Amino acid sequence: MPHAALTPELKLAPYWWDETPCLATPNTVIPASVDAAVVGSGYTGLSAALTLARAGRSVLVLEAEALGSGGASRNQGQMGAVLKRSFSDLVASYGRAKAIAVYREGQAAIAYTQSLIEQEQIACHLVRSGRFVGAYRSADYEALARDLDTLKRELGFEADMVPRAEQHREIGTDFYFGGQVRHRDATLDPARYHRGMLDRAEKSGVTVVAHAPVTAIERDGQGFRLTTPRGRVTARNVVIATNGYTGRVTPELRRRVIPVGAYIITTAPLPPEQVARIMPKARCVHDTRKLIYGIRLTPDRTRLMFGGRASLSETDPRVTTPRLYDRMVRIFPELDGVRITHSWTGYVAFTFQNLPHIGIRDGLHYVLGCCGSGIALGTYLGHKAALRILGDSEAATAFDDLPFETRPFYYGRPWFLHAALAHYRVLDALPRR
Repeated sequence: MPHAALTPELKLAPYWWDETPCLATPNTVIPASVDAAVVGSGYTGLSAALTLARAGRSVLVLEAEALGSGGASRNQGQMGAVLKRSFSDLVASYGRAKAIAVYREGQAAIAYTQSLIEQEQIACHLVRSGRFVGAYRSADYEALARDLDTLKRELGFEADMVPRAEQHREIGTDFYFGGQVRHRDATLDPARYHRGMLDRAEKSGVTVVAHAPVTAIERDGQGFRLTTPRGRVTARNVVIATNGYTGRVTPELRRRVIPVGAYIITTAPLPPEQVARIMPKARCVHDTRKLIYGIRLTPDRTRLMFGGRASLSETDPRVTTPRLYDRMVRIFPELDGVRITHSWTGYVAFTFQNLPHIGIRDGLHYVLGCCGSGIALGTYLGHKAALRILGDSEAATAFDDLPFETRPFYYGRPWFLHAALAHYRVLDALPRR
């Protein structure tokens, strides 16, 4: 019997596309040569292109599909630098100074991106909502509290702990063991933000070409030659900004990022009083389990978005919609029976260190592996990659000297993902207390 969430009206496309559909560029001609070519038209690529163009460089952005069809308009629109490793874990791996520097970089990414949106007057429903991090277990609450003491002392980290007895003021559920509120995080409409960045880049002189997958990158004197079905171009510098969609044209980078599908559902409009109960402060939410789930309201605060990993292998949203629905109802039992209007998926890029990477490999500049925090980190690191090309002294980041690791026999298809996710699912299923 079909699950109640699978209705004939269900749209298997991002909620954001109702208002901001993807774009094509059928008449745009690829120039013969440019100062810089950017592969990928997401936040990272457009940010790099914007910085380069405003510094006087000629810039071409090449996109394999329609503009806005990738992760930039498929995510939930939660802005933060949600590092997948705790502060104490980073200290154990890299030392205290590096851990502090990495967290400081994450906070700088949030500040830079929010400032950019405001300065450029991009209408994307940016709201400094703050974030509630739900403690999946009581031990998680204690770990969050221990790290926060250090982060407040060392970084002035703006966050507070919320005990379980008081969590209803943040989220209308008893599912979590309390949590942490991070005040700098925000929400926005990711497709409108992407469209705004695209508009600013094009107005600054950037040429953006859709449906132009790069099929080859070859050395050409002091620069490179890029081949696409729509033509060739030579460029002095190249930025690879493909993240979860990194392909065979850059094999050494592809084997260093792990594409992982994220799945999202959106409810039909909810009664205002119900919204006020379950999301009283309209914060974005994620939790501390191994397979993280993200929650937020739509910008008009009428619908709930719920997303996360709903399958051990990549599959169709028709398969994951019922699973996400059941997980949502487990957290918010009063949503049992609500109708789902949209369900979709998109790829997030993780790395073997669960940290983003920026650098140069074989002469190609890259920003990859934002690990689910691409709005802030992608925008910020794309800007930093452009500054490196420009020789700017402000280009340095805390991620520059991190080795970009891979694993034996990994070439871009994560054959190990099923086993890894199964392991995480078992850990999440252990008794909670």
